Amino acid sequence: MYRTGLGYDVHQFALDRPLILGGVEIPHTHGLAGHSDADVLCHAIADALLGALGLPDIGHYFPPTDDSIEGISSLEILEKCRELLAERQAVIQNIDSSMIAEAPKVLPHAEDMKIKMAEALSIQPSQIGIKATTNETMGFVGRKEGIAALANALIYIPD
Repeated sequence: MYRTGLGYDVHQFALDRPLILGGVEIPHTHGLAGHSDADVLCHAIADALLGALGLPDIGHYFPPTDDSIEGISSLEILEKCRELLAERQAVIQNIDSSMIAEAPKVLPHAEDMKIKMAEALSIQPSQIGIKATTNETMGFVGRKEGIAALANALIYIPD
């Protein structure tokens, strides 16, 4: 059977942290605040995959109260999703995602992001779509206070 999942994540900007999106460090004046590397794109994709499996969100598997995983790479979160998919013989068909940010420009890094995330998920980069838009200067994203991301995942689970 085919199943879909939807993921959403948001992180506010923080000083003195690198900006990591899709497993790639992006040159910018601010990084994102969070218990992990705060990779908003990987987090949205992870939640989409977990949702497609009918499982709890990433906070269940990687709680912010667990000091042992502080600063963890979000690519490791995607690897955990890959393991959970494999346990159920589920196969990723495709992932589509959108990042919402006024700055920085992220699409010049999209191919590198696809490669990193595809490797973590054991899929082809062509199975991942990455788009970006602004929030037209409205709300917290429009005020350049953070970045949001949405993702949709389609998986196949054999009967």
